[in-house]
Amino acid sequence: MTETNQTSQVRLQTIDADYAGQRIDNYLIAQLKGVPKSLVYRILRKGEVRVNKKRAKPEYKLQAGDIVRIPPVRVAEANPLPSVHLDRVQALQEQILYEDDILLVINKPAGLAVHGGSGLQFGLIESLRALRPQAKQLELVHRLDRDTSGCILIAKRRSALRHLHEQLRSKTMDKQYLALVRGQWQEHVKFIAAPLQKNTLKSGERVVRVDAEGKPSETRFRVIERFGQKVKAQVQASCTLVEASPITGRTHQIRVHALQAGHPIAYDDKYGDREFDQQLQGCGLKRLFLHAHQLSFQHPQTLKTITVNAPLDHQLTQTLRALGGTKFV
Repeated sequence: MTETNQTSQVRLQTIDADYAGQRIDNYLIAQLKGVPKSLVYRILRKGEVRVNKKRAKPEYKLQAGDIVRIPPVRVAEANPLPSVHLDRVQALQEQILYEDDILLVINKPAGLAVHGGSGLQFGLIESLRALRPQAKQLELVHRLDRDTSGCILIAKRRSALRHLHEQLRSKTMDKQYLALVRGQWQEHVKFIAAPLQKNTLKSGERVVRVDAEGKPSETRFRVIERFGQKVKAQVQASCTLVEASPITGRTHQIRVHALQAGHPIAYDDKYGDREFDQQLQGCGLKRLFLHAHQLSFQHPQTLKTITVNAPLDHQLTQTLRALGGTKFV
């Protein structure tokens, strides 16, 4: 059971401009980490939370200068941040691709979850908070699957987070991925629109399927390079390096849309083809070949377009070389 502690005193917090416009319920959920959402709504409903000495409804949007009264509540002990001296944490410092006062972009390694939980002691965001203790509002702008590498955007201020989330909603943020897929991708297949639905199997594993009842999902695809010759293992491996640009941002979207097109991604343990993976063993590939290689967005302060590129790791580069590739090697 998670240990809890009692915050014995009433907290009075003055809202600064970074939190202006945020709903009071969402603000409390973020401030009271470890407190069940049901309790947050209960203390709001009972009037124990006050804004400028008045009751506040959950949908109330905070204003700069508001004084929020937060009553004593039981809060779960937060997991301690990882030590900055751990090799895995320290190595992330070398993966930062862009950084300024309000955001950073990092080349996330494959195998690292974006946050702790589900048996993981810590993930990317906890590691970055350990590396940047002065950045009190460090938050993920978007996510990548644990096995996917590449560009991921982190906000250092809430105002930047709001601005970047709006770009995601308006589909003005451009994310491009590289994927090695089975077979020869057909040149005319440049756009896939297939609704996606999350499902939970009896084993508890969560998978995504194309389903008419699912959420609208769209991805653009472009052929980068084709391979069909023998590789080092002397096995014919017919595959294609494609660039995928998700228009929507659904879970496992690129992986499932590639499968829908008949071209599963190499070493995809959920949606892949084991026989295809075996054909690539001679290339040294042992991980999902999906990499967020480019990210373009509008800087929240300067409003200039920022484009960041994340180089492929050694294993992906080695695989392309073994296939005789000339791109991204």
